Amino acid sequence: MIELIGLEQVNAAAVEQLLDRAFGPDRHGRTAYRLRDGVAALIGPSLAAVDDGALLGTIQVWPILFSGDDGRRVPLVLVGPVAVQPERQRDGVGRQLVAAALARVPEAAMMLIGDPEYYGRFFGFDAARTGEWRLPGPVERHRLLARGEGVPRGSGTIGPRVTAPA
Repeated sequence: MIELIGLEQVNAAAVEQLLDRAFGPDRHGRTAYRLRDGVAALIGPSLAAVDDGALLGTIQVWPILFSGDDGRRVPLVLVGPVAVQPERQRDGVGRQLVAAALARVPEAAMMLIGDPEYYGRFFGFDAARTGEWRLPGPVERHRLLARGEGVPRGSGTIGPRVTAPA
């Protein structure tokens, strides 16, 4: 039986191995990784799926920031990566992880880089407001998706949301 637990309860090396299997060892060069430089994944919505102690999948959720050209600063959450053991893909583990993570931040303005058909159909993400956003690397514009009432329109830069220590 699949159980969802906090990602912080899972061995970090096992998570890295899963991410390498799902996305390849060159994944650190992707634009999404630059969006989370210097910040930690959010505890609560970042989850792991386990079955009888075996890691099946993970989802990570990160604090990021839209810095508008007009001076607006809008906090967002970046959803992803979502990784599932290759032999368990198509079993609904990823969809279960995404649904559970989104339910834990229901009021948040969210963004992700992903398949518009999948994330639009099942979770209501679209590219309607992201066309003028600048990211710290290349992105296929139709894959830059967002959802939530607080998602900003207009031009601006997306980057990590680093807060000063208390």
